[in-house]
Amino acid sequence: MAGKAHKKKTLKIKMIGSVITCPQKQRATVRGLGLRRLHQVVEREDTPCVRGMVKKIPHLAAIVEE
Repeated sequence: MAGKAHKKKTLKIKMIGSVITCPQKQRATVRGLGLRRLHQVVEREDTPCVRGMVKKIPHLAAIVEE
């Protein structure tokens, strides 16, 4: 496969809720995904770890595009 770039699958994750009243563990998960502001969208590699983090905080973050 010389000359061909291998494109990794990515997910777009959007912060949909505020962390103001959330437990510290959930805040840490949001920060671990790289989210800081409400409605911010980040692109992360599609791995079981990242999907699991989003599943732990469905009220705070959502996958907007696969």
